[in-house]
Amino acid sequence: MKKITEQSDRKNVRDVSVGENVRIFDFVNLYECQIGDSSKVGSFVEIQRGAIIGKNCKISSHSFICEGVTIEDGVFIGHGVMFINDKNPRAVRDDGKMQTDADWKVVRTLVRRGASIGSNATILAGITIGERSLVGAGAVVTKDVPDGATVVGNPARPLAKD
Repeated sequence: MKKITEQSDRKNVRDVSVGENVRIFDFVNLYECQIGDSSKVGSFVEIQRGAIIGKNCKISSHSFICEGVTIEDGVFIGHGVMFINDKNPRAVRDDGKMQTDADWKVVRTLVRRGASIGSNATILAGITIGERSLVGAGAVVTKDVPDGATVVGNPARPLAKD
């Protein structure tokens, strides 16, 4: 992996480790993360520090991958997918002062090999999306998704089989 530290008017990239043949499109915000070989990152994506993207992944435009998210190899992330890494988000502490990094703990999320997450899905903190599973567009995932399952809706539930 090579490290990118460049910035331009179209990309905000800082201390990113990228594999071979990675394609990063315009207007992205990447910092202190890792992106595996042959992955693609679409326009208007943010990937935060400590996030890990595997090999051969496609991260579609307008998606947000926060600290604490690990995406294994061969995963598809649709347009506008949002990950959450805090189960109790707050702007201020009980005393009214702004929170700092010391006031909260990152809750990790894992997307297993070959999974697909549809456009505008929201993945809550602490979830595991199973291997080769499918999260439908617009789903709100509040519980782990088993390997090979298809989940849809809000909250996401297994798709009924005919």
